[in-house]
Amino acid sequence: MYIIGIAGGTGSGKTTVVKKIMETLRNESVAVIPQDSYYNDNTLLSMEERKRINYDHPDAFDWKLLYRHIHDLRNGKAIEQPTYDYITSNRMTETIHIEPCEVIIIEGIMALYRKDMRDLMDLKIFVDTDSDVRLIRNILRDTVERGRTPQMVIDRYLQVLKPMHEEFIEPTKRFADLIIPEGGCNEQAVDIMKTYIKHRLRP
Repeated sequence: MYIIGIAGGTGSGKTTVVKKIMETLRNESVAVIPQDSYYNDNTLLSMEERKRINYDHPDAFDWKLLYRHIHDLRNGKAIEQPTYDYITSNRMTETIHIEPCEVIIIEGIMALYRKDMRDLMDLKIFVDTDSDVRLIRNILRDTVERGRTPQMVIDRYLQVLKPMHEEFIEPTKRFADLIIPEGGCNEQAVDIMKTYIKHRLRP
């Protein structure tokens, strides 16, 4: 099994990079594990309490469950991946059955934050994109998919996303084996990444 970790700020283009890898591995067995699926279970909290949670802080994630699931997959055990609802800010009752496969991709803003998680990875990637581009992408995404107004997104960016990025996400760049500036738009870097992965998976 080959485990790839992909980190980067929100709106950096991580999803695009994942899609590029999936294109490379379309004839292989691959599963994507989104870190967002492992936000803490907030069932016992009211909606007001959930709204006050800083979801861009490491404490917002259920690291024990994420580690156990990746460890289980690596040891040939299937998992039931949780799912997350951004509207209710909580886990859903549905899970996704994931079988062990040749390639596991862990994708999330803090995928490279913890050493125990990094130690499970064979390749660590950081997607690096200018902050103004990430802000624009956040506005476009959150207004369409998460029911927020542009002003809500801007306020959240200034008060939470930017300081959390600088404190917890940007420093993880030094742990990356490969840094991809401008995300999936950087065709040269993406091609190098795809060639490397193909080479490592070659029998």
